[in-house]
Amino acid sequence: MISKNMENMLNEQINKELFSANLYLSICSYFQDQDLDGFANFFRIQSKEELFHASKQFDYVHDVGGKVTIKAVDAPETEFNSTIHAFEVTLAHEKKVTASINELVKQALAESDYATHNFLQWFIAEQVEEESLVNNLLSKLRMIGDNSSALYLLNAELAQRTFVEPAK
Repeated sequence: MISKNMENMLNEQINKELFSANLYLSICSYFQDQDLDGFANFFRIQSKEELFHASKQFDYVHDVGGKVTIKAVDAPETEFNSTIHAFEVTLAHEKKVTASINELVKQALAESDYATHNFLQWFIAEQVEEESLVNNLLSKLRMIGDNSSALYLLNAELAQRTFVEPAK
């Protein structure tokens, strides 16, 4: 039902989602070390979302008769220079994920694999949302600068974020 090439590409994407989850846990740890529990919460939720993405892709590969092959996940970056640097790393990473999803869509269309193309539309919309969210927070952090009161308020706002698994 799914080509071997598409199966391999989706397996690579699952691996990338697992890497993303680990990267965001690493950034979560950085913020916990900084006593910024709201920022840590934001990245813990981001990690959970990435695991959800991997799980959704895992299920899809099985649903279309493919075989999931879990591979080793590279170690993520663990040192960040600042709050802004952590978000710059995040935005750059989300752009890489977007490019990867776009390649999957391109391949699905090239193979006339409309089921996979349809499946990937959710991820296209998700990446628009992810990049927008991170870009917005990065803009706020740049506005905040060295204002610890504003950082405190943003930290408190991010502490309220919760993970809600999207409906299937």
